[in-house]
Parts: sequence; structure tokens; C-alpha cells
Amino acid sequence: MKKLTKQAKSIAERLMLFLDESPTPFHAVQSIVQHLKQTNFTELKEEELWKTEPGGRYYTIREDASIACWISGKKTPVSSGFRMIGAHTDSPNLRIKPNPTIQKNNYQQLGVEVYGGVLLSSWMDRDLSVAGKVLITSPNSKKLRTRFVQCKFPILRIPLLAIHLDPEVNRKGLVLNQQNHLVPIFGLKSKQKDPLRSFLAQELQIKPAQIIDYDLCLYDLQKSEFLGPQQEFIAGARIDNLFSCFCGLEALLQISQQKEIPEITPMLVAFDNEEIGSLTSQGARSSFLSSILGRINQSGPQQIPQAYERSLASSIFLSADMAHAIHPNYQEKHDPQHFPYMNQGPVIKKNAQGRYATSGHSSAHFEMICRNHKIPVQKFVNRTDLSCGSTIGPFVACDLGIPTIDVGAAMLSMHSIREMCGSLDPYYMIEAFREFYSDS
Repeated sequence: MKKLTKQAKSIAERLMLFLDESPTPFHAVQSIVQHLKQTNFTELKEEELWKTEPGGRYYTIREDASIACWISGKKTPVSSGFRMIGAHTDSPNLRIKPNPTIQKNNYQQLGVEVYGGVLLSSWMDRDLSVAGKVLITSPNSKKLRTRFVQCKFPILRIPLLAIHLDPEVNRKGLVLNQQNHLVPIFGLKSKQKDPLRSFLAQELQIKPAQIIDYDLCLYDLQKSEFLGPQQEFIAGARIDNLFSCFCGLEALLQISQQKEIPEITPMLVAFDNEEIGSLTSQGARSSFLSSILGRINQSGPQQIPQAYERSLASSIFLSADMAHAIHPNYQEKHDPQHFPYMNQGPVIKKNAQGRYATSGHSSAHFEMICRNHKIPVQKFVNRTDLSCGSTIGPFVACDLGIPTIDVGAAMLSMHSIREMCGSLDPYYMIEAFREFYSDS
């Protein structure tokens, strides 16, 4: 492995902080906004009239969980197009049901629902808490207000059954029923009708009756850490896919710090709900991105005929998600000619069934960027006899009709409560993303 330089280590440490500060998509968006405001980006609300100018820095948010941010280029999008990196803010987890209170065998429990492709066993015997969005009313108003909450101490646990009561578990394997076995303990039985609502009210310093509804996720309280004798790995939650959100943001911020206005318009768009198919108002299959691109074309100083369609013809989209690193204990699960390794650079992902949007042309485009800037690059193809996962790439490529490439960083334990990636790969990915944003 190449030595973890001071710069690369600093980037890895910032990534870990971003992971820890973003237990939900709502918090991920807020973390991104905090960085954008520090570098003079201006929010454009969807309900307002947009006016943009070359060199302007902008962002817009939908449903508190999806965000797009960009720098308006010196050239119009019609003449130069967009260079877009797409990622997603959500990760597989457990979410609290609307009526969660369960009083059973002297325990107080909360009903949860599985969100996305959760590796269920990894959520057992962990110190868990809750975070998310709470919709409230104020005492003197009937209007709804949004409050974000993140409880930073353990309040929940899903205990495994003792091996004495299931002596064959290590030989036959752990089998978990999502309805029966994933109900976390919240405390001992009490007389409260809605203990979670009372707890949230206490955290927000409001009255329980003010809480109308909520979107709450369970999350692991253990912080991200370096792993390995040379700190060659990062272990943490939600690496899939906050890693890509962070790298796309860092690369965009580096461009914003340059003295010269970029020729082309670079953009990061981070969608919610990728893990459940993207078919929501804020997902990659929604109008979010196409609406933004259309409004940017209309909001500039020049009004150009067929600007939207012409700008797409000059654009390219990079779908940034994670990739499966070769697992030393299960190498038979990989195609023998395609072993992605951690700390060896971005991974180009291809699939003949269109589960990834990469074509030969888009792959070559990205590989040339990496080669020209001495960034190592790898390729991944799934085993032919195994089904392949997918990303936002095919949805965006189909909707916008633009060249798209699927790229990721190699990782292990994907969809576990605690995942693992290389500590040098954030540096490589940011370098590649920055050059992609600038490529003409």
C-alpha cells in the first residue's frame, strides 16, 4: 500500500467526522449545507424564482433529504454542458413504525421496520439510538415545523438469544424473523401510553402533544475509526454511500476555491431513497434533477432556444456508489478477472444487463481522466451466475439520455451496520472527481 500521507489522512479524518455527524439522510443534507455555507453557496428554494450568473454558487434541497449544489460555469450549459456527480444520502437501517409502543413481558419495546437491504445480524447486540425528523406545531400556531433530532446516548438494544437456548446456532446459522426478532428493548414496562413521544418531547424541549409525526431511524453510536497497524482501513457506519457524498462535495469545494470561474458547470446531486428503488418524490427517479437542470438553463442572463435539450447533449453523469472489494474468505463470490482492492483507486463498474449504466465510451472517458492525472483505476464485473445490484446510474441515464458511468470505492461489509473501506481511497476519489468536474 502507498503510504497514508498527511493530506490523505486529513481527508480520511474529515470523512469519518462526516459519517458520524450524518446518522440519517436529513443530517447528511444538513452536514453538506454547513460546508456549503462556509464557502458562500446560496440556497435557491424550489418555490422561488431562480436567477443565476456565471461563477455563482448555489444549492437546492427537496424534502430535507436530497440536495443538489453547483457552480455556474463561465460558459453556458448549452455550449459546455454539465459535469454531474450523483450519489445517495440514505443507507439501509431500521426505522421506527408510526405506532411503535409494545409492552411485553415487563419490557418496553419499539416496533421497527426494515429499510433497504439490511444485513440484519449486524444490528444485534449494538448500542443503538434514534435520529431523524420530527414534525411539530407550536403552541400558538397551527403551522407545521420541522425539527431534527439526534439522541447521542444509547437507548435501544436488540439482544441475541443466548447460545444456551439455541445451541445449534453456530452450526446451522442465525435466522432472524424481521417482525418477531428485530424489536429493540427501550426500557422496562411503564404506565406511559407513548413513551417514545414523551422521550422526543424531552429531547426537543417541547410538549408531547406538539409532536404530529416523525421519520426516525435507528443508528449505531460507535464512532468511525482507523483500522489496521498502518491505519490502512476505515471502519464506520453508512460508508455506503456517504463516502461518495463526501468525496463529491470535497471535490466541488476545491473547485470553488480556485480563482478562476470553471468553464463548465460542475454539480453534485445527492438523492434520498436509493436503497429502496428511488421511486419517491426526492429519489433519482423523480423530477428533482431534470427540474434543476431545466431551471438553470432558464435562469441565466441569456435565453437560448432549446437550451435544456442542447445542454444535455454536451453533459455527462457520474453515478458514484460503492463497490465490492475482494473478500479474502469468499473470493469464489467474485469474477476471477475482476478483483477490486481497497486503497487501489476508483472502481469502474459494468454490467451487460444494464444494472450499471457504464458503456465502453463512458468508461474510457473516466479512465483517461484517471490515467492523465496518475490516479489508479480498477474495473468490476459481477460473477455471471450471480445477480447484480444496481445504482441511480441507469435511472438518470434513461431519464436524461446522457452518457453515464458507474464508479465506486472498494469496500467490505456492505449494508452492515458497520462497514469498512480503504483509508487512502477518499484521497484518490476526490482527485478523480475534481478532474472529472473540470474535464472538457
